[in-house]
Amino acid sequence: MLTAETIHRLQEVARAIRRDIIEMVYRANSGHIGGSLGAADLLTCLYFHVMRHRPSQPDWADRDRFILSKGHCSPVLYATLARCGYFPAEDLQQFRRTGSHLQGHPYAPKTPGVDVSTGTLGLGISTGGGMALAAKLRGQHHRVFILCGDGEIQEGQAWEAAMFANKYKLDNIIGFVDRNYLQTDGYSEDIMPLDPLRPKWEAFGWRTLQIDGHDLRAIIGAIDEVPSHPGKPTMIILRTVKGKGVSFMENEAMWHGTPPNQDQYERAMQELADA
Repeated sequence: MLTAETIHRLQEVARAIRRDIIEMVYRANSGHIGGSLGAADLLTCLYFHVMRHRPSQPDWADRDRFILSKGHCSPVLYATLARCGYFPAEDLQQFRRTGSHLQGHPYAPKTPGVDVSTGTLGLGISTGGGMALAAKLRGQHHRVFILCGDGEIQEGQAWEAAMFANKYKLDNIIGFVDRNYLQTDGYSEDIMPLDPLRPKWEAFGWRTLQIDGHDLRAIIGAIDEVPSHPGKPTMIILRTVKGKGVSFMENEAMWHGTPPNQDQYERAMQELADA
């Protein structure tokens, strides 16, 4: 049972991760800030409560795997990994710098804690499906968590992979769609409509839930239910707010990949400090 103390601790971690995101993108004058802020609550729940992993042993064979399919939102992953202790927090200051291991998209060979290199959108579910099937064939029991963007799953690759996961009954996959309705070019339903999204995933054979992506109890509760539904992959649609936590960034498509100027940086950091 989740205690109030646990929820409060996770909320504080998520707030710290959001501050790290703002700092990283501002210092680099580059990066994807809106989606990273929106995904901070999920990654906090995964890395600080749900997943089996060992920062001191990044390649531990029995660890749960995480794939940031929407690889452009690397700031949230890097901030989370640093807060977990995979590498020094000081490394975040080198985000997107030449020679840094923290580039604009996650690169597995160089960054401790990154399981899969991502960047080309639409491939995360395919990669995760292969990893999950390999785990079953080897008799391993770790889980594969995958975070996709809603604009990303407009691509056919995602649905081919969805069929694959259903065919092979990959119940060791737990996927998430970051459903904020915004992408680079604007409102997702104007660009390529996805709704009704839940019935689509259900039609592809996935057990599908839809929850508030900023409700820590709901996120953890949805994941905890998965073992009681064997034989099916799970997709959890997270209703999120792009730019969550910074009032002037929330629900604004322009913050998909725009770095803040000094005034915006100071305002954002102050809001997160006062939250």
